[in-house]
Amino acid sequence: MTPPPMRGTAGGTPLKVQPLKLGQRVREIRRRNHWTLEDAAQRTGLARSTLSKIENEQMSPTFDVVQKLAAGMEIELPQLFVATESHKASGRRAITRAGEGRPRLTATYEHELLSVELAQRKMIPFRTKVRARSFDEFANWVRHPGEEFLYVLDGSVAFYTEFYEPVTLAAGDSVYYDSDMGHACVSVSDEDATILWVSTG
Repeated sequence: MTPPPMRGTAGGTPLKVQPLKLGQRVREIRRRNHWTLEDAAQRTGLARSTLSKIENEQMSPTFDVVQKLAAGMEIELPQLFVATESHKASGRRAITRAGEGRPRLTATYEHELLSVELAQRKMIPFRTKVRARSFDEFANWVRHPGEEFLYVLDGSVAFYTEFYEPVTLAAGDSVYYDSDMGHACVSVSDEDATILWVSTG
């Protein structure tokens, strides 16, 4: 008597299922965010050696560890178990002519938001005239989620951050920083300085 086909087979031929490689996925997410193992360890609360073992498939993490990975990497739990889709060029493009950005004025900055017609942007570029002349003009630190890049176009600024001493940046200088760290800019040149900011949050 011929035995029936095995459950999970097609016509009696076993279906080939790709094994889940959680370690590979964790490494992919970490590298995509430009995090070192030490960075990821601090974010997840896991030991650096534990993360290394997970990435190299040398241990199977418990559910509690998997939850810490997802929380620390700021992703939903299912994203750890879904392979990244291959990149497809979307073909989006946005041109902002000189002076045609969206103005946004504050007491200390004169912002011009760029590429505003694009929805779901991963970056927020804006050109800013720094009107503040003293750190005392800020009621509180400026802070928001994400990372930020600042490039001085004209003039000079004093760049204040919550955990570092102030630094002077002149035209052509730039700085990349975590924008959830308190920060602020003050013009120190004769004219108001102009800077380009690119933010992820």
